[in-house]
Formats: sequence, C-alpha cells, structure tokens
Amino acid sequence: MASSLDELCIDTLRFLSVDMVQKANSGHPGLPLGAAPMAYTLWTHHLKHDSAHPLWPDRDRFVLSAGHGSALLYSLLHVTGYALALDDIKQFRQWGSKTPGHPERGHTEGVEVTTGPLGQGLANAVGMAIAESHLAARYNRDGHALVDHRTWAIVSDGDLMEGVASEAASLAGHLKLGKLVCLYDNNSVTLAAGTDMTFSEDRAKRFEAYGWQTITVDDGNDLEAIDAALDAAKAETARPTLILVRTHLGYGSPVQDSLKAHGSPLGADNVSKTKEKLGWPVEPPFLIPDAALAHFREALTRGGEAERDWNARRQVYAKAFPELDRELQLRLSAELSAGWDADVPVFPADAKGMATRVAGGKVMNAIGAKVPALFGGSADLDPSTHTELKGEGDFNPPLQAGQDSEGSDSAGWSYAGRNLHFGVREHAMGAVVNGLAAHGGFIGYGSTFLIFSDYMRPPIRLAALMGLHVIHVYTHDSLALGEDGPTHQPVEQLASLRAIPQLTLLRPGDANETAVAWKVAVETRDRPVLLVLSRQDIATLDRTRYASAEGLRRGAYVLSDAVGKPPSLILIASGSEVGLIVAAAERLSAEGVAVRCISMPSWDLFEMQPQSYRDGVLPQTVKARLAVELGVAQGWHRYVGDAGDVLAVDRFGASAPAEVLLKEYGFTVDGVIARARRLMAR
Repeated sequence: MASSLDELCIDTLRFLSVDMVQKANSGHPGLPLGAAPMAYTLWTHHLKHDSAHPLWPDRDRFVLSAGHGSALLYSLLHVTGYALALDDIKQFRQWGSKTPGHPERGHTEGVEVTTGPLGQGLANAVGMAIAESHLAARYNRDGHALVDHRTWAIVSDGDLMEGVASEAASLAGHLKLGKLVCLYDNNSVTLAAGTDMTFSEDRAKRFEAYGWQTITVDDGNDLEAIDAALDAAKAETARPTLILVRTHLGYGSPVQDSLKAHGSPLGADNVSKTKEKLGWPVEPPFLIPDAALAHFREALTRGGEAERDWNARRQVYAKAFPELDRELQLRLSAELSAGWDADVPVFPADAKGMATRVAGGKVMNAIGAKVPALFGGSADLDPSTHTELKGEGDFNPPLQAGQDSEGSDSAGWSYAGRNLHFGVREHAMGAVVNGLAAHGGFIGYGSTFLIFSDYMRPPIRLAALMGLHVIHVYTHDSLALGEDGPTHQPVEQLASLRAIPQLTLLRPGDANETAVAWKVAVETRDRPVLLVLSRQDIATLDRTRYASAEGLRRGAYVLSDAVGKPPSLILIASGSEVGLIVAAAERLSAEGVAVRCISMPSWDLFEMQPQSYRDGVLPQTVKARLAVELGVAQGWHRYVGDAGDVLAVDRFGASAPAEVLLKEYGFTVDGVIARARRLMAR
C-alpha cells in the first residue's frame, strides 16, 4: 500500500508536469498523470544513477520512449537533483529552454536519447542493452563486475504499434537481453482514438512469442505490484521483460481515459478540478513540498554511494587487469589509441581496380584489429557489403548444451563477439546502432544496400540531431548493381541523404579514397557518417599522376588539372564516376581542351572549408562545369552554376547487366565527352 509520502511524491510529479503543460499552453498532460506511479517506483527504488555525475559509466540507462510525456521526465530530473532548475521547468517548450517539447540528448542533462518519433526509444534501449552485455562479456572477470547495469524504458501504445519496435523487440528476445526492462503505459488511448479502433492483439502473447518475459500489473496506482514486477524483471536473466501496467490516461482529470487528455493542455478549469480531486492545492503552481523534495533528493546519496563503490572496485580492477582497464577507459572516453590506423592499406594503381565495398572491407578489418570499439554488422548482407570483422566472433548468447545453431557456425558465439547480426531489420539496425553510440564505448556501424537506407531514415535523422558517432556502410550504390532492377537501384537516395543537416556522406572514388573515408568516419565524433560504396570494380588511380586521396578530407579536391594554362572546363564527380571523368578528361586534353577534374566525395565536408579554398577548387571564372553522378541531378546546380550542366539519372533504373545500363543512360566516356562538348558550345 502506498504511504502518504509516496502519494505526496507521485502527485508532485503529476502536478509539476500538469503545470508545465498548462503554463506553456502546449504539451501532453495525460501520460504524466497516469504513469507517475510507475516512474516514481522505478526512479526511487530501482534505478541506479547519480545525478551529481550523470555520465557515470556504470549508471542504469533510462529511456522515455514515449517522448511526448517529456514533462514527466523533466519533473523526475529536477526533483532528483540533476542540473535542471525550477525556472527551467517553468520554461517548458519555450525558446532557448532546457525543457524542449520532446527530450533531446545533449540539450538536457540526464536525457540519454532524443525521443518523440515513437518506437525509436525502445529500439535505442535495445542497443543500450546490447552495449552493456558486450562490455560486460569483454571486460568483466570473476569477482570483478565492472560493467553491471540495466536499461529501462517507458513505452506507450504508440511505441508498440510502430514497426521499428517490433523489429527491435524480436531482436532483443533472440539475443536474450535479460537486463532490458520496458514498462508499458497500457492506457488504451492514442492521440486520435481508443486502441479498440486500431490495436487489439494480445500484446503480452506477442512479446512472449518474441522471447520476452511478460508481467501484468492490473492497477497502475498499485505501487506494491509495480515494485514486485520490477523485482521479478531484475531476477530474470535470460529474457528481456515487458511489464504491462494498466494505467489511465489523464488520471484524476475530468477528461480521464479520453483522447482529449493526450496532447492538449487540460485548461485552467480542469487543472483546478484535477488538483481538487487528488487533494492537491490549486495554488501555487509548480508546488514541490519539502518532504517530497527531501525524499527525492535521497537519490543523490544513493547514487553517490554507488558510484564511490564502483570507483573503488575499478581501482582494484585496474591493478589486476591493467591492459583491459586501459582499453575500457579508452573506449569510454571515446579516444583512439596511438597508431590505430597504421595498418590501413595503401592500394597500388590498378586499371581494373576493385569495388569500393571490397576495399572498404579490407580497410575496416585493418582498423578493427586495433580499434576494439568498432562493433556492428549488417541487415543480413555482410557477404555482399563486406562488413564482417573477421575473427572477432558473433554477438549472440552462448549456445546452451544441446541447443542447435540452425545451420550457423556457432563457434565464437558469445556476447563478447563484435559481429552483430541484425537480420532483415534495417529500421531497427539504425536505431540499435544509435543506442550503442548513446550508451558510450562504441563506434557502432550498420550496413545494407543504399536503396534500403529508406527503411532507416528516422534513426539516421535522429543520429544527426543527437550528434551521435555512428557509421553506416551503404553499398550497391547505383544503377551499376545491374540485373536486380529499379527496385534495388538507388536514384534519389544520395540527394535525400545529403539534405539531412549535421550528417557527413562520403562517396569515395577509388580504393584509396575509401581508405581515407573510413579513417574520417572513425575520427569523426560529432555526427553520423555514411559511407556509400560501389558493387562494381573501379579503377584504382595512380596517385603519382593524380592528387593524393587525402584530399577527400576536404570534401572536394583537384584531382588533375590543365597543364600550363587555366582550365576552360571543369568535370566534377563522386564515387565510381570519378574514374569516368578522368578517362574523359584524358581524351579531351589530347584534343587540346584545358580540363580540370574534381573528385567531390562529400558536399558536407566541402561546405566546411573556407571560401578561399572552395573558390580555388571551383574558380568563379570557369563557367563550363559538368557534374557527373549516377543519381538525380537535384543539388548539383549549386556547384555547376546556371551555366553548367549535370549528367544524372532523373528517372528510375531498369533490369539489365550493368554495362548495358551505363551505356543506355549515357554514363560512358563518349557520353561524358559529348555532354561536355555541348556545354562548351553554348
């Protein structure tokens, strides 16, 4: 039975949230009113955290996947001692405040991930649980459990409806992530209707089928039942847990259990009525009783004790296992060891060359041997994307005696493995990799064909918004993948991905540019990086004749230039088309045309350069500029100007051998030369 102090604390959370929404005249009061008891029980009895040191590595991770309930999270952060003042609470959803409409990582202390797009937070939590399992398996030793924390999430009806949640929950059950616990705010109401209109399956049986433990709490105000469910979740080591808590949206308000309580302020009259019904003073707003605050602030004592104990144990660990400790601390600090890139191959000139996906695999493995933080996999495509870390084992729960691995090579299966098999789950892959990065200690990567980046757009965007260091490897990047046809041939994807702010897209033009691109991807700290690689072989340029591939770091660079006179024509390309413009330039030069070739693997990096550098690469005096890319022309006119031209693909592809497609679409040396001549004749 809840004590009077418990009730006081729960109502403090409820009405701080309600007052936030009402003052802003914007927000979602329904979830905080209904879910406050479960959040209170978790945060005061089970969550391991230290608000004085919010980035303590062995803290539990908490994710409010139902990000529309942000007022509840801000209330919890304030009362438990995080750097979120009452004045910040009062500025909910206002310009420049620390309390934006949905939680934002890096903006508000204590917020682990940016949530709001439903389902993403649950999938991020799966990534965090994977991170804990891997670090524990790699670094813990008997008697030295340096990595030992849990991942908790509050999820909503809307979260569980989203496909990404299904993908991620399926993966989590397969991986037996016993330290992942999701509290399901089962209030049966969404923004537009009751769930009886849209969501009638048995959610408990569904998650049981995924391999989860499920526990039902019939009354969301029953603190003893919630507490017992959380204890049972912690006792289960071989399955993630979903706790289905039957709550009431907008609990205590005149619009309880109505969609009207979901996404709009209650209104002054209903706020008063709700406070009166629950025995809370109508005035003043933002009331925090001293007894409630003192109880919540006990988290500082508990957290400090837990962290001090961990620090003491870590000192013992460091003496017993100095190499492991150094490696772990390097990972947690997001630093790279000296010489991490010393073994990255330099590829000799080769007219036949190799596919950049193949070069990428060689480079990735050279880096991975010295960077243990590199961890990830593919959406069932690593034989095609070349993204297996060879010899590093598979991340999977160890097979039990008598268990069949169903055709897979079970050797090396353990949580210490660094190859994560996502299955055909691209959306979850993107969100899980975000969870790895948000947890810390990882340079997470995922890979698939470029066309399937469309399945991953929400987590790519959120990674950019959060400034997460993640890497995605996208291969089969153009019509040149051939016979699979237009369903698999990316056309608009490059342009649409380049449109995302705070994201670096690299499309290297040969094996050596690929090597530099991987180094840039690993070194980058403040944004996601997308590596876009070819299926087909590409000539490896002779760098004694052409500029160093290190020019990739500046986004675009002069690969070759007219000799003895200024250029009259500039050819620009990325990826496989770089070799095409080089071949065209050689023929044009032999005819007396002064040609400059520009490799432009990254618009983003180029735009970061000083204007003087950009003008030096693309001088304003040269108006005849032709960009060549196996994608839509959109965006290229900013570099070719009104007087320039773009050889592009502004329609869908077709099913045919690659060489036939390239000829039919004009991507041949003759095609480039003909387009260049028409341009110069204007």
